[in-house]
Amino acid sequence: MADVSSNSLPDTTGAVQRRRVAYFYDNEIGNYHYGQGHPMKPHRVRMTHNLIVNYGLYKMMEVFRPKPVSAAQMTRFHSDDYINFLRTITQDNMNEHIRQLQRFNVGEDCPVFDGLYEFCQLYTSGSIGGAVRLNQGLSDIVINWSGGLHHAKKSEASGFCYVNDCVLAILELLKQHQRVLYIDIDIHHGDGVEEAFYSTNRVMTASFHKFGDYFPGTGDVRDVGYGAGANHAINFPLHDGMDDVAYRKVFRPVIAKIMENFRPGAVVMQCGADSLSGDRLGVFNLSLKGHADCVAYVRSFGTPMLVLGGGGYTLRNVPRCWTYETSVLVGADIDDCMPYNDYFMYFGPDFRMHLPVSNMENLNTPEYLEKKTERLLEVLRNIEGAPGAQINTGQPGTGPNVPTAGDGDDEDEDMRDPDERHIPEGKRGGGDAGLEMDVDS
Repeated sequence: MADVSSNSLPDTTGAVQRRRVAYFYDNEIGNYHYGQGHPMKPHRVRMTHNLIVNYGLYKMMEVFRPKPVSAAQMTRFHSDDYINFLRTITQDNMNEHIRQLQRFNVGEDCPVFDGLYEFCQLYTSGSIGGAVRLNQGLSDIVINWSGGLHHAKKSEASGFCYVNDCVLAILELLKQHQRVLYIDIDIHHGDGVEEAFYSTNRVMTASFHKFGDYFPGTGDVRDVGYGAGANHAINFPLHDGMDDVAYRKVFRPVIAKIMENFRPGAVVMQCGADSLSGDRLGVFNLSLKGHADCVAYVRSFGTPMLVLGGGGYTLRNVPRCWTYETSVLVGADIDDCMPYNDYFMYFGPDFRMHLPVSNMENLNTPEYLEKKTERLLEVLRNIEGAPGAQINTGQPGTGPNVPTAGDGDDEDEDMRDPDERHIPEGKRGGGDAGLEMDVDS
């Protein structure tokens, strides 16, 4: 394992092996708006896409617009009545559904807004479509920056999240892969995903998050799974001020031990940018390179990888983070000096990719981090080398407790070709000539 005691972080983009990378994006995602003053802004995904295009990174990826998933596909995890509610609720009729709004936790943090259900379809489609590509062996890495909404529960919205695309993508991957690893570097605990797979040994969840008096309030180091899933939920609770060097010291040994003992066939990685320094809701102090170092390390194992977005509430920093991590995933070096783009003025006054971190104190002492790391490594030493039981991946309308993963079930023949191939107009190259995609201009 690489030395994790270094006081400096290497440039994670260096000369690395190129892999087949697919990228999912729909131009409509930036048109949705949670409401005045709400910290979650889907527009950040459009800004990210525009920066990716202007850096030329799209030339190193296959670019897709996802095919919308059906309500039935969402009910592989979510309950029928909850998805039906999301399909029917609008700002015009919400006063007639007060009890349902309360029941499904929709209203304040998770408001009703125009096109709510279509928004859920868009971000979920990219994650499920990406999982299908990995299952078919068509891509080594798939990126969907609009996804990663990890708080949503089976019958409840939570933490700005309505449909849990992470869970649905994992269920898709389980059709082909015996074991799937979920890694979460959002500052908030990935509670919705952990809860969904808490009692199975075919999915391991690993979340590195702020713990204490902080949403969602879950993710104690002692929460390690239940029943067959015992020791398959890994939680690293952290305090304010977590910096690059400290994060690297805890992330790498834990992930290395998971890869060694659990041996996943695929990885889903949620890359919430709210763990960056200066985030509107965050309290960590990571730089772009520190955050991306986690992505680069997971990539280095060569395991099929679905990379998702998540949190991130300082609008000028989220596109920086996800564009830089796109460059890491395709193995490209990009200039710190930003190219001109449609949102150039957002990135002033320096107009550079990388920003300095703050001088906030790191409240995670070396002793605390070492103690928690050793505790989690001990948990991981006790896991089986391979799971002993199947998990069912779900038929539409039944949740996750029906047909066995990998059983050859073809109930979703339309998902075998989930994507409509596109490439930005005016940005064509190689064998992609003639295939078009709308790009913000």
